[in-house]
Amino acid sequence: MSAPAFEVADVHLSSPATNPFSLVSGGILRGGRYDLRKATMVDLIRLAWGLDADKIVGGPNWLELNRFDVSGKAPPDTTQDTINRMLQVLLADRFKLSVHRDTTPLPAFVLSAGKGQPKMKAAEVTNEQSGCKSPADSGAGTYSRISCRNVTMATFATALRRYAGDYLPLVVVDSTKLEAAWDFDLEWNSRSRILQAGSERTTIFDAVEKQLGLKLELRNVPTPVLVVDHANPVPTPNPPHTADLLPPRALQFEVATVKPGAPDEKVNYKLLPSGRLELRAFLMRDLIAEAWDIDWNHMDERIAGAPKWIDSRRFEIVAKTAGATEPPRGTGFMDDDIRLMLRALLIERFRMTTHYEERPVSSWTLTAAKPKLRKADPANRANCRQGGLLADDPRDRNTALSRLIQCQNVTMAQFASQLQSLDPGQFATNGVVDETGLKGNWDLTLSYSPKAMLQGSGVPAEGAASEPNGAVSFLDALRQQLGLKLEMRKRPMPVLVIDQLSEQPSEN
Repeated sequence: MSAPAFEVADVHLSSPATNPFSLVSGGILRGGRYDLRKATMVDLIRLAWGLDADKIVGGPNWLELNRFDVSGKAPPDTTQDTINRMLQVLLADRFKLSVHRDTTPLPAFVLSAGKGQPKMKAAEVTNEQSGCKSPADSGAGTYSRISCRNVTMATFATALRRYAGDYLPLVVVDSTKLEAAWDFDLEWNSRSRILQAGSERTTIFDAVEKQLGLKLELRNVPTPVLVVDHANPVPTPNPPHTADLLPPRALQFEVATVKPGAPDEKVNYKLLPSGRLELRAFLMRDLIAEAWDIDWNHMDERIAGAPKWIDSRRFEIVAKTAGATEPPRGTGFMDDDIRLMLRALLIERFRMTTHYEERPVSSWTLTAAKPKLRKADPANRANCRQGGLLADDPRDRNTALSRLIQCQNVTMAQFASQLQSLDPGQFATNGVVDETGLKGNWDLTLSYSPKAMLQGSGVPAEGAASEPNGAVSFLDALRQQLGLKLEMRKRPMPVLVIDQLSEQPSEN
């Protein structure tokens, strides 16, 4: 029996993304049409094989950087498992992707027994539900806390990564050999928590050792992986008239109500698997940003001509889409089709007209000051990540340096292109342009402080390193640690211009 395949499929490179928060959109079959957009090859492989990205190894350098759009035709009742197998066939056909399964040592956090007896109580048999929970007041003060009752060490290892993810970006493996169930409490300072100057951070590693009598260490562990042997960077051309053979995209809600938001209602945002979308107490400016896929950090620059009331008037929208809306794990919460449905609704109900204009917009330019860069290890696949892994992590030595960026085997142009999505809240950019003139590939590590720790607000001015709390701005860290510099300049970018917008929606 042959493997299932899409009846027809369109595959092409994605257009440049303007919103770093909305990458990897879709992965949903609606009305016989499957769409997945802005997905890297690693995204495509992990969805097709149902794997975590860190279990995909090998392959060419572009695997985590180039992005693609995939549209396919399939029977409307096709299961997700069958869709995944269709993706596998598509990748082999259009990208000549070849993979094989293997086992290889990969970094993981290993939970093991300490030298003495565990500092935990044997579980009491009660009617209380087993598991680990975070108390209601956890996070309100200095410490993060969990309370675990009647849990095995295997269960605890899984919970650890969920509750202490800023320390544990990789899987936690239980090797304690403790078979019983246990009761205990645990508290620590998260890496993202701002502590008072001079305070000592209690890391999750310290907490596990001192409070539980266990050890949590980073080791290489034999891990089942999927090895990428080959993949072409450009898909084979689409067959003629492919777009005409695909089912049309569903770009309107089946039904929708729009009304003014209640004065005392809190902002609430739900997208349910049934296809129901709920947006409550949303400012009109935020609805526009969602519908036109504009990063909220850049609304003032990327939206023009809007009446002043969009910053004060709130609305409630409840709408229903055709078919399922629950995207696969690791894709965006609101997919591109629903954004276009929301856009169509705003245009219709608020009698809205718009157009785009190229206007000068503030953006950063990356330049070289006195570069102090490390040549890349060519064995590593190119990637940039927020919150990587370091043996002697600066975030634990200096509590003000709670942010960390790590890049492997990247060009300066690739590093610049990744900065906005790595930490879009740190500085309000509209993309970063590389003008360093530096050739080659590099390994980069950058540790710095969140904007909240710096004096004032807005863009991170240089000189923040002298602040009494020990904070180091992004710009200072870039200059001091890498010998690079960011300069704010104007460059033309498309701006959404609102020509007409009614303050009152039309009747439901």
